[in-house]
Amino acid sequence: MPKTELIKRPIEKIGLDLKKSAWFAVAESLAIIIFGILMIVWPDITVTVIANILGAIFIVSGIYQIVNYFVVKGQNDFFNNGLLVGVISLLIGIAAIVIGENIANVFRIIIGIWMIYESLVRVNTAIKLHSVGVNVWRYVLAIALVMLALGLFVVFNTDALFQLIGWVMVFAGVVGIVGDVMFIQQINTVVDKLTK
Repeated sequence: MPKTELIKRPIEKIGLDLKKSAWFAVAESLAIIIFGILMIVWPDITVTVIANILGAIFIVSGIYQIVNYFVVKGQNDFFNNGLLVGVISLLIGIAAIVIGENIANVFRIIIGIWMIYESLVRVNTAIKLHSVGVNVWRYVLAIALVMLALGLFVVFNTDALFQLIGWVMVFAGVVGIVGDVMFIQQINTVVDKLTK
């Protein structure tokens, strides 16, 4: 096998791993938007039902992330936040299901913590983009800080109506997708910088 092909394969693997992580982030932002829309359209829907659905989703996502972390560990550390994501998702999922009927305020806090976590992952991405000299890091950081502010609003604003929280979630999800798409457009540049 020619030497150039041996070099090319790991580079392609890095690009694929980054794209997978970026598209997973897009999916998480879409989930935030969907839950936000549900809270806007049906504010009277039983919170317990939503909590159980969210709990199940978080538990499945957490288990997947933990297993996936150990499967890909060491192959690509650029986006390897899987263990942290998994543990937090698992704990949130269990809390959502166990608390059940008294979930109204906890539900708001869970959503806010999820948004804060998403923003911190994007801050981490911005720092890594800056370290490899990709200029788009400033925009990713700005978007992450907006998401962080919205997450903090949801967590600490006890008087916020579920419809208002729904609108905040939709906005945060859209902002997140914009940042994710910006990163996806820069993946080739990131891979080039990492492999020099």
